[in-house]
Amino acid sequence: MDFIGAYSLPNVKFLLEGFLVTIEVAVLSIVFSFVLGTVLGTLRYAKIPLLSRIVAAIVDIIRNLPLLLIIFFMYIVLPQLGIKMSPFWATVVGLTLFEGAMISEIVRGGLNSVDRGQIEAARSSGLSYMQTLRHIILPQALRRMVPPLVSQFISLLKDTSLAVIISLPELMHNVQILQGHSPNYVIPALIFAAALYFIVNYILSIIARRLEAKTL
Repeated sequence: MDFIGAYSLPNVKFLLEGFLVTIEVAVLSIVFSFVLGTVLGTLRYAKIPLLSRIVAAIVDIIRNLPLLLIIFFMYIVLPQLGIKMSPFWATVVGLTLFEGAMISEIVRGGLNSVDRGQIEAARSSGLSYMQTLRHIILPQALRRMVPPLVSQFISLLKDTSLAVIISLPELMHNVQILQGHSPNYVIPALIFAAALYFIVNYILSIIARRLEAKTL
């Protein structure tokens, strides 16, 4: 093991550049999957005839597929259908679909947790269904959804490492590149990568615990 060589300024910079790509992918995927998950979860909660069943079937299919398979599909299959994406966007789209399906279940559970009495009271006071959903149900549900959402986002950040399989230059990809330069770099590089993942995920887990304590 060559810690001194592995932690030279160029190598550390190279690893941090990969981690920046990891963060960029994670942030975009978090934003897109939250929007998608909120829409899908709300549609399932609304129990719209036929549409809710179609959404439920799509969500169940995606949730029961390996994330790696979805990323492969975006990067390898779609180009054969005329839709070409870079490794970066193939990863973002794959993560968005997979995590959006997961988040939709969190959203649906949060919406279902709102007391039915409040909903009936809002409707009897003259509010439409959409007004009740927007002003009564969603604000309460969102507060209860924050802790599990943060936990899901932690999983998403860790799942970005799967993109190494399609050569996205994220953190784990750059660790492999360093390993190619010298086998003595691999353990120090992995330790450095583990530390970066741990720091970010630990901060997010602390946030999740504090938010959960506030909602109890």
